Amino acid sequence: MADVTTATITRFENERGGLNTVTLTKLKSALETAGIIFIDENGEGPGVRLRKQV
Repeated sequence: MADVTTATITRFENERGGLNTVTLTKLKSALETAGIIFIDENGEGPGVRLRKQV
């Protein structure tokens, strides 16, 4: 869905490489489309949660 290679995601997950801004934006957009909500830092640290299904 993000239109990035699995090798790119694997490198990032294994902390062997960072993501450029375009790739990061693609991944974030795909996750948000799939129902992930990103929560900003609020003193407890950043986080994620699933959007409620309506």
